[in-house]
Amino acid sequence: MQNRIMITGAGSGLGREIALRWAREGWKLALSDVNEAGLAETLKLVREAGGDGFTQRCDVRDYSQLTAFAQACEEKLGGIDIIVNNAGVASGGFFEELSLEDWDWQIAINLMGVVKGCKAFLPLLQKSKGRIVNVASMAALMQGPAMSNYNVAKAGVVALSESLLIELKEEGVGVHVVCPSFFQTNLLDSFRGPTPAMKQQVGKLLESSPISASDIADYIFQEVAAGTFMILPHEQGRMAWAVKQKNPQALYDEMASMAAKMRAKNRA
Repeated sequence: MQNRIMITGAGSGLGREIALRWAREGWKLALSDVNEAGLAETLKLVREAGGDGFTQRCDVRDYSQLTAFAQACEEKLGGIDIIVNNAGVASGGFFEELSLEDWDWQIAINLMGVVKGCKAFLPLLQKSKGRIVNVASMAALMQGPAMSNYNVAKAGVVALSESLLIELKEEGVGVHVVCPSFFQTNLLDSFRGPTPAMKQQVGKLLESSPISASDIADYIFQEVAAGTFMILPHEQGRMAWAVKQKNPQALYDEMASMAAKMRAKNRA
């Protein structure tokens, strides 16, 4: 480990807080996002926190941009030790309301963006015996109502991470997957859904969270250091996951009840 980390979606929110957490340990950072102003602000904060590095605009839907970013990491940092596939977007809506375009957009960024990030950076990680950190969501494990395309994309990230955990163990590449619940972030900026009511409901859940992006970044830092594969930053999330493993039907019933309440609210 030469203390070099790459983070996608680093221009704001959780990506920025992950950058700052590692910067405080003096790491060199390679930061990417589609938001160049946000990236510049993150790099400024990173330097103030004791780290350093460079930024590069990168749309995770475009594999050539990710391979160019990997090449820049090799040229500027001599390689990479940890990659954090964090870039993501939010969406919501009942299945019948979501268009196929909504599905394509969600899968292209939240799932295929992670696949392409792993693919582009794997040769560097094989050299450094580094680590992959994929940011999924509790939605991958709980499948809440009115977010089927988001649930499926994030569940794909968990399945990909499990596959890589098994395949890359012998090569000495570590793998982690992070499944946060709702937390205070700017995820609504990217929200896409068929009704304004859905965006409002998600906004309330984000605002009511007792945990911040900074808290989650700190938890991720500790759990990656401990070698934990599935990182569940929220205590409620850990409890819900334990319930689902023991009694999945109880959770499905709870989610069905939640779906009924949401539909009733929408009708009102």
